[in-house]
Amino acid sequence: MLTLLKKLSAHLILAIPVMMLAGFACGMLMDASQLKALIVPFTFLMVYPMMVTLKVRKVFEGGDIKAQVLTQCINFGVVPFLAFAAGRIFFHDNPYMALGLLLAGLVPTSGMTISWTGFAKGNMSAAVKMTVIGLVAGSLATPFYVQALMGTAIEMSLLAVFKQIVFIVFLPMVLGYATQRYLVKKYGQPRFQREIGPNFPPLSTVGVLGIVFVAMALKARTIAAAPEMLLSILAPLALIYALNFILSTVVGKALLPRGDAIALVYGSVMRNLSIALAIAINAFGAEGSDAALVIAMAYIIQVQSAAWYVRFTPKLFGPAEEPEAVPEPQPAR
Repeated sequence: MLTLLKKLSAHLILAIPVMMLAGFACGMLMDASQLKALIVPFTFLMVYPMMVTLKVRKVFEGGDIKAQVLTQCINFGVVPFLAFAAGRIFFHDNPYMALGLLLAGLVPTSGMTISWTGFAKGNMSAAVKMTVIGLVAGSLATPFYVQALMGTAIEMSLLAVFKQIVFIVFLPMVLGYATQRYLVKKYGQPRFQREIGPNFPPLSTVGVLGIVFVAMALKARTIAAAPEMLLSILAPLALIYALNFILSTVVGKALLPRGDAIALVYGSVMRNLSIALAIAINAFGAEGSDAALVIAMAYIIQVQSAAWYVRFTPKLFGPAEEPEAVPEPQPAR
């Protein structure tokens, strides 16, 4: 089972469309409203396993302050407003789909930030810090951004949204960290990192696919009545990701060394779509399914674009520096 989950995690680009089709079929064949009872367990299963392996202590290590500041400036000073503007242009008549774009732009970084930075031979230590800082700051800032930018277009209670974020993000974070410390104490840090920890993130895949399935099932009949809706969602998402990649690449090349620049790209372009999806489906009632559909489509573009960017990294930033060879000791004469 764990092997299957790891394969699904590595092939989300295929697994998510398949689950979307399954959800669509389910929503057409039956009353999907009863599936709402699965949202809370899927949400917890999506978030908690990621928190077990989160390296919170990395935040307090120094050495890449400039990269961290630049990344969060892009994450909170540029991307949310880019997503908001795209929502106003493309979804001016559907504020909850515009909300989906905004939520996708408000919670930066995920475990894949670290993975893709590693694949591109960037600074993984900086990527870990970006992930923790982005997750915490994004979760705290999201209710205020949504209230300030969309408070007149959608119905929301600031306190209710914040309560959902506490339940969705901070409770699993506390429980995940407690689980991590217990397992490290029982089995030791080396065994936890090598054998135990890697088994948790694939479990999140079940939650992600479950939420995508439910979101699609809830919107199935609406999509069937207007199938062009899916194409109308892909256009603004593709635009946002393209502009984000261009901006972060230019800033990284101009201001940072190679490893930090790559971490900045993946620390600002990769969004925590799992958290955004959970907020949309839990905090905004029935209308949140529109926002959830947008976020589910973002998975497709995010995973595909991240993979292609790795291929172009050597051309954009130059080849990774190879570690200097240590000379072999000469035999004594």
